[in-house]
Amino acid sequence: MKLSSLQGKKCLITGAASGIGRATAVAAAGEGAELYLTDVQADKLEAVVAEIRAKGGLIAAYQAFDIADYDAVCAFARDIHSEHGSMDVLMNIAGISIWGSIDRLQHEHWRQVIEINLMGPIHVLENFVPKMIEAGRGGHIVNVSSAAGLFGLPWHAAYSASKFGVRGISEVLRFDLAQHGIGVSLVCPGAVNTPLVGTVNIVGVDRNNPEVKATVKRFQRHAVTPEKAAQAILKGIKNNRYMVFTSPDIRVGYWFQRKFALPYELVMRLLSRQVRLLAKKHG
Repeated sequence: MKLSSLQGKKCLITGAASGIGRATAVAAAGEGAELYLTDVQADKLEAVVAEIRAKGGLIAAYQAFDIADYDAVCAFARDIHSEHGSMDVLMNIAGISIWGSIDRLQHEHWRQVIEINLMGPIHVLENFVPKMIEAGRGGHIVNVSSAAGLFGLPWHAAYSASKFGVRGISEVLRFDLAQHGIGVSLVCPGAVNTPLVGTVNIVGVDRNNPEVKATVKRFQRHAVTPEKAAQAILKGIKNNRYMVFTSPDIRVGYWFQRKFALPYELVMRLLSRQVRLLAKKHG
């Protein structure tokens, strides 16, 4: 079921305290959505709530907790459903990023990325989607994956495992939920200039090295703003679009990957070699 407008729609947004999540919450509030927000960062979440309410936006409920905590998600869902009923839109935006080569990543890195980026959205989906189906109003689900959920980017094994997982869930749900009038959007951001860029854990690499800092700055210059990403997400909801890209380079790259398999493989091998050389110099 296509949602032509978010006016009056109950929207749950995870990761709402910063980056794409914050920008999406602000944009959705501006379009008249009734917001339900969560994030692990309590102080920043409070600041976003205050900002939106100061602009006249409607936030029906919010709570700070870790979506990797299944019991916390269950408790939040019970409270929301008992007081406000089912949601119209779910937006799984919360996430973290840890990069590193397979010989440097520790088990804790894998576990943390999978629990937050993959199990977190699963916790939200299993607690909120059944009530959406039961309500019979249709609705929409947004799952934020990544360019790393499309391409074999160097040093992204753990991160890609989580984001390819989100992509797989979304691919199934887009068909499973169509009979209930619930659309699904898989968002695949490329470079987005969020706080995550400055805090991403690159295991075994000195982030203070001048050359590494220069690489991060080049990334930031190329990156789109969180606000632009948020607009792409809301447009995807209203157009019931499955694949949502926040920048044209990822759209082109995805097309290139599917149409030209061998050149794609050569490009990825070259990129991987460049990353290895950089790490060898500054690791």
